[in-house]
Amino acid sequence: MARRQAARAKAGADSPAPASKVRGRRVAGEIPELDRLIHERARLGIVSALAVNDSLSFNDLKRLLKTTDGNLSVHARKLEEAGYISCHKFFEGRIPRTEYRLSAAGRRAFDQYLGNMEEVIRQAR
Repeated sequence: MARRQAARAKAGADSPAPASKVRGRRVAGEIPELDRLIHERARLGIVSALAVNDSLSFNDLKRLLKTTDGNLSVHARKLEEAGYISCHKFFEGRIPRTEYRLSAAGRRAFDQYLGNMEEVIRQAR
């Protein structure tokens, strides 16, 4: 049993979709997969904040999420590399500014994530 658990843990996010998934549909009672990129707390905070705002500055996000510059920068870069957010850097006078926006792909991924999370909650009740 411990070997199976270790194998599952090692497979992690790279494991194939469940065999019960047929043409994109889930079998009744099956727990939906959550987007691991969004599911991480800091990245979920970034995407959630951008979902309700047209754009937010780096400092706005840092203040909202109560995080450090480095932590926010790393998580924002992962979302940007995935195409979920866009980053615009510019100067206001002599002050560098960075603004983030949720992309169309990010909006779709977030909506899917919320739907899957609602299904997990529904099944748990």
